[in-house]
Order: sequence, then C-alpha cells, then structure tokens
Amino acid sequence: MPSDPQVVITGASGLIAKNTIAEFLRRGHTVRGTLRSLQKADDVRRAVSRLGADPESLSFIVADLTSDDGWDEAVAGAGVVVHSASPFPITQPDDPEDVIAPARDGTLRVLRAATKAAVARVVLTSSTVAIFYPSGRPIGHVYSEEDFTDETRPDLTPYFKSKTIAEKTAWDFIESTPGAPELVAINPSFVQGPAVDADLSTSHELYRIMAKGTYPAAPSISFPVTDVRDVAAAHVEAAFQPGIVGNRYLVGEGMLSLYELGQIMARELPDLSSKVPKFELPDFAVRAMAVFDRKLRTVLPELGEKKAYSNAKVKAELGLSLRGADEAVTAAVRSLRDLRLI
Repeated sequence: MPSDPQVVITGASGLIAKNTIAEFLRRGHTVRGTLRSLQKADDVRRAVSRLGADPESLSFIVADLTSDDGWDEAVAGAGVVVHSASPFPITQPDDPEDVIAPARDGTLRVLRAATKAAVARVVLTSSTVAIFYPSGRPIGHVYSEEDFTDETRPDLTPYFKSKTIAEKTAWDFIESTPGAPELVAINPSFVQGPAVDADLSTSHELYRIMAKGTYPAAPSISFPVTDVRDVAAAHVEAAFQPGIVGNRYLVGEGMLSLYELGQIMARELPDLSSKVPKFELPDFAVRAMAVFDRKLRTVLPELGEKKAYSNAKVKAELGLSLRGADEAVTAAVRSLRDLRLI
C-alpha cells in the first residue's frame, strides 16, 4: 500500500459515499468518485463541504454498474477502492434481476478493474441484510459476521437478495482470481444520521412518507440502527488497518421499531405528531396490504422476529465507538427539518 494512496469511491452521490468521501478528505487523502453522470458532481462537492471537508482534492469520472465502460480509467492508479454503489429501491421491482443484476455484475466489474490495476485493497459496502437471513437458525440466535443470508429463501425481497449475492460474488472472486486485491466488507444496518442535501437515501425517504401521514399504523418490525458517520469511519478504518483482510464488519448500535422511529420524529418535531403511526399493525394485516402496496413488501422478511446481534467485532478490530440508535434517528429527523424537506 502506498503511503498516500489514491482512493476511489464508487457511487459517489449516495449518502454513505458522501460521508465516506468527506472522511477520507478530512484525513488528507485524494479521492476520485464515480458517477453515472457528471451532472451530480457539483452536488457532491457541496455536500462534502457541508460535512467539513475541502473538495479541492476530489475529482469525478463517469462509470456505471451496468456497463464495462469507464471502470479501468476509474480505478487506474488507485491504492484503495471503496465499492459503495448499489441500487436500493424503496419500491421492490416486479423483476428481481432489475436490482440483482447491477449489484452483482457491477461488483464484478469493479473487482476485475481493480485486479487489472493492481489495487491493493477493496472495501465493499455490503449490508446486514446479507447477514440476518440465513436458513435454519434457532429462535434467539445472536447474529454476527459468521452468518450469511440464504439468498434462495423465497420470502426475501430482491434488494435483500441483491446485497447477499453481490457480497458472495465478491468473496468468490477474491478466492478464485490470482492477483486479486485484498477484500474487507462493511455491513451496515439501517442507516440513519444526518442527511446532507435533498438527494435523500431510501432510509431518509421513510420520514418524508411518515410526515405525509401516509401510514396511520406501522408494521410490527424492528431494525438494528447505525449512524452514517460511523459507517463512513468504518470504511476508512477498513481501508488501511493491517491484519483485517478477509473480514466482514457488522455496524449497528441498538434496535428501533418503525413505530418508535415515528415517535422520535413526533418528539423532535411536534407539529408532525398527528402524522406519525399511532399503533402497530398485526402481521397478517401487513401481508394482506403488501399485495397492493409495493413499499410494504420491503419489510415482509422482518415480520415476526426481533433479531439479536453482536457488534463486538467492529468495536474491537476497527476501534470504533458507535453512536446510539436514538442519537442517529434524532440527527436524521432534525437534518430533514433543517433542509426543509419535512
């Protein structure tokens, strides 16, 4: 690894990517971001500035997960590649391949280009959805990086499958390809923390839906929560720390239900208290409603189970002290009000 390596971050307009870019820049690194179109370049620069980083050392190049074009140029000269680009639809598509194909094939394109360019290390932005849905785990099982989702389960959404298949594809590639880069995976849970602009993540878009009073009741589901600032720090630590190659890191702190998310929003923004969900729906009602409401299909795998998990590995090996779930959600809600989006 060069002493001051060029860092490449794919999908530079995403929430995690913007925060990760800012974290690298604050630590003095030069960053190249990939975008599907350079039309978003100035928006990313402004976001990075809001995050307290100087965009002077940030450049961009066009590369799309669905095309081979541009990837060799994108990673040329890089010591580290952070592959964060991946589709995350709030409404699940009719054809699962609409989400799975770009996630899987895009990961392969990045890894092939990184191998050709002799990149030292790739940090993959995966997800806890690639951990929390194996088959055959007993009730009360404590999930950790040792678990891997079974993507053949029929109850999983296309997005859950896409993240799992993309990560497994990455590990298979590294194992089978001579000269492949080192690989570390970061598996964030439900990403909260402050939004930086109006180009909202799917996680933040949830509050805009709540603020409209769209759902007077919430499905009875809970998520492990993480703050995007901690996710960004995890990526930077994973890029350079020795002795962690070949590892996955579950990033999450605490657990909140959809109903509790709404209650935090009502607490922080009392004018919206009449809009948030007032009670939790029984599971059978959610399943029935999901036949007609595609957004609800995303939460179906969560029904009927509150998952226990361990974040000991990310704290011990990456040295992170994670923000709590309430702090992360509070920051998200307040940022959306500051941006006048709710």
